[in-house]
Amino acid sequence: MDAAALNQKKGMSGSTLKLIAIITMFIDHFGAVLLENSSHQVLYFTCRFIGRIAFPIFCFLLVEGFGKTRCLWKYELRLFLFAFLSEIPFDLAIFGTIWYPKYQNVFFTMAIGLLTITAMERIAKRQENRRTAQVLSVVIAAAGCVLAALLKTDYGAFGVLVIVIMYLTFADRKTMTWAAGAAFLIGELMPTVLLAFIPIHFYNGERGLKIKYFFYIFYPAHLLVLYMLSRAMGLIA
Repeated sequence: MDAAALNQKKGMSGSTLKLIAIITMFIDHFGAVLLENSSHQVLYFTCRFIGRIAFPIFCFLLVEGFGKTRCLWKYELRLFLFAFLSEIPFDLAIFGTIWYPKYQNVFFTMAIGLLTITAMERIAKRQENRRTAQVLSVVIAAAGCVLAALLKTDYGAFGVLVIVIMYLTFADRKTMTWAAGAAFLIGELMPTVLLAFIPIHFYNGERGLKIKYFFYIFYPAHLLVLYMLSRAMGLIA
């Protein structure tokens, strides 16, 4: 094994990135559910700042998965399935009600993002005229952003836009970091979001631990746990 390959192996695997995203997401939701209306405002904002690290990593892993998955329709179906399964736990934890139609969980954003870049990829491969393919890709990207905005998903049109940016610049990690990092910094207005690109930079292309379904299960489960804790603490009726 040459030095370059050895250095690549020493980086972070996909499962490591996923665990970092899951942990920071949990910290974010812990603050949002249990600390927002408490007297511990410093701790609340600390949790929210740390939580900004999660979404860029999930977007990166989504685009990485898009390039490696053997069956995109199964990937898409899985995202939409867990989007619907997670909606009640999400609404209970974040809004204290079993149904809150004004805001949808992040799985919907990711599912729309995947659907958008899948359509863009197919247009690029099937359309021989490059200019036409570019125009259609812009239309598709805009449609994905509009759909997320209309459905009022978590991160909304901005979330889908970032997924598209990562998809278009994925072949060049440095360009992707600058482009997506700038978008996140403008959209989030929280500099801690840039910390997400440190583990992304060290991604070594390896799968790592087989925790494919861990996030899918963890997402609704941890929201239910946080909701029950908020009820036990008397934070919601």
